[in-house]
Amino acid sequence: MKSTIIRFFMLFGVLMIFTSCNSQTKNTQPTNLQSVTGDIVNELGKSIMVIYQDKKNNYWFGSWETGVYKYDGKSIRNYTTEHGLPSNRIDEIKEDALGNIYFSSCCPNATVTKFDGNNFKVLTPSSSNNWQLNSTDLWFKHSYSQEKVYRYDGTTLHELQISKPEGFSNPFEIYTIYKDTKGNIWFGSNPVGVCRYDGKTFDWITEEDVTEFRNEGANGVRSILEDKNGDFWFNTENRYSIYDSITLKSDRFYTRHTSIGGLDGKLDSNLDEYLSCVKDNTNNLWFVTYRDGVWKYDGEKITHFPVKVNSKDITLFSIYKDKNGDLWLGSHENGAFKFNGTTFEKFKL
Repeated sequence: MKSTIIRFFMLFGVLMIFTSCNSQTKNTQPTNLQSVTGDIVNELGKSIMVIYQDKKNNYWFGSWETGVYKYDGKSIRNYTTEHGLPSNRIDEIKEDALGNIYFSSCCPNATVTKFDGNNFKVLTPSSSNNWQLNSTDLWFKHSYSQEKVYRYDGTTLHELQISKPEGFSNPFEIYTIYKDTKGNIWFGSNPVGVCRYDGKTFDWITEEDVTEFRNEGANGVRSILEDKNGDFWFNTENRYSIYDSITLKSDRFYTRHTSIGGLDGKLDSNLDEYLSCVKDNTNNLWFVTYRDGVWKYDGEKITHFPVKVNSKDITLFSIYKDKNGDLWLGSHENGAFKFNGTTFEKFKL
C-alpha cells in the first residue's frame, strides 16, 4: 500500500469513529405502537454506504448521515432517528427468514435494530460465550475498537468475544463478516488478519498482507469474497486457497497465491488494495476502490470502469449484487449508482 492510501485510511478511520457520529443520534424510540411510515422523499441522501434488496424486492439504502431509505420501485421513504432508529448511521442491513429487516450501527454505541415492517426495536445484547454456527443465525459487527461480534439466533443477541490469534497481543476490531459456501463464518479484522469460524474452531490467517502492521493497520481486511474456484480474496495483492488440515497433511489450512496484483497492471501500483468486491452471475470479480472507480476481473483480463460526477472521480465505498444480478455502488458523497451494462449511472427516481 502506498503512502497516499495510508494517509487516507488513517484519516478515514478517525473520521469514521468520531466525525461521522457527531450530531447524528437521538434516542427517540416511539412510545406508541402506531406503525412507522417514514418520510416520502424525492431522492436518496448523498451518503449511501450499504445497499440491500429484501425478499419483497424492496431496496434499502443505508447512509452514514441520514438513516436508511426504502425504495419499493415507485417511491422512496426515509427512516431516521425521528422514526425510531437509534442512530442515523447504518453500517449493515440484513434480513431473517421471516422478512424482518435488521440495521446495525457502530456509533456512538454498537446497536442492532429490528424492523418488522411497522416499528423499530433495538435489540438488547447479552454477553455470552455461546458460539454456534446455525444456518439461520444473523451475524453483525460490533463497535470499533472492540474484539467482539454479535450473533442473533432469532431470540437472543449474543455478544461474543473473539480470541486473539496465537502470538498476537494487539487489540483489533472487526471490519467485515462473510459467510462462505460451506456455511463457515469469516471475520476480517484490523489489524491482526482474518479468522474463520467453522462451528468448532477459530483458524487465523496472519500473513503480512492481511495483518497490516507494515502500514500501522491503515486499511485492514474490509472485504472477503470466495470465487468460483473456492479461493478467497481479502482485498490484498494475494488470494488464498483454503483447505482443511487433513487434505494438506499439515497444520496450515490455506495456501497463499499471488493474485492479479495492482488492478491497473502496474508493478508499482496504488491499486493493490480495494474496499469492496462482489462476484457477478458469470463469475467475474468486481472490485471497488476509493477514488479510482471499479475494476472487473474475468479470470484473464482487467477492465476499468471510471465513476465520475462532473468529470471528476468520486469516492466510492461498496458494491452490491441484487437478485437480478444487477450491480449497485454505494458512495460517500454522491448517492447510489447502478450498472447499465456499460457504465455506472447515478440512481434517480
